[in-house]
Amino acid sequence: MLDGVVAINERGSFGHDMNILILTSIHGRDPISQAGVASQLRMRPEIRIVEKSEQADVAVVVADRIDEHSTRELRILRNNAKLRLLLVATVVDDAALVAAAEVGVVGLLRREDASPDQLVRTIVRVASGDGAVPADLLGRLLEQVGRLQRQVLTPRGLTFAGLTPREAEVLRLVADGHSTSEIACTMCYSERTVKNVLHDLVTRLQLRNRTHAVAYALREGLI
Repeated sequence: MLDGVVAINERGSFGHDMNILILTSIHGRDPISQAGVASQLRMRPEIRIVEKSEQADVAVVVADRIDEHSTRELRILRNNAKLRLLLVATVVDDAALVAAAEVGVVGLLRREDASPDQLVRTIVRVASGDGAVPADLLGRLLEQVGRLQRQVLTPRGLTFAGLTPREAEVLRLVADGHSTSEIACTMCYSERTVKNVLHDLVTRLQLRNRTHAVAYALREGLI
């Protein structure tokens, strides 16, 4: 934990070698705020500021709050799978926490806490594959996640993986090379039920076919 920030470990390529330059782009609707963040980072040896059009390791998004504009910008940035997102926001309420997680933010700082040192430490952690969220916000996020699971997903038979237990099992059997009839026999379903499960899954996740569904589930670690 650094200055009240909880680091959520993942595997990354940067480690914590401060000799490696982290290519960082800065985004936001407010040019004054962007300039302020850039001035804090420009002289730091760990960071190299790059233009928005250039390839970056970390994108720092500066916003007053997570509104429609900032969410849209984060989603656009998230299209670059290699880019790690760090959000610096003035107002962070419970809805904003969930929205930030949904659009792929892995680092979060309140603007009032974003001193030059804290900002650089968080960028380094985010670039190295870790997640970084203030401890009190992490607790609130987990509470919101639990409430969403209990009140919205569980009544519909879903989990945060986006799959029902039945869908996950069908996909595991497809991945193992079983035919529809073999899956039906293994799970004590009719072949029609198995086909319906796969059809509903492919349609809901906007996938092309069962092969695409298996590839998606494997890539996302769902099975």
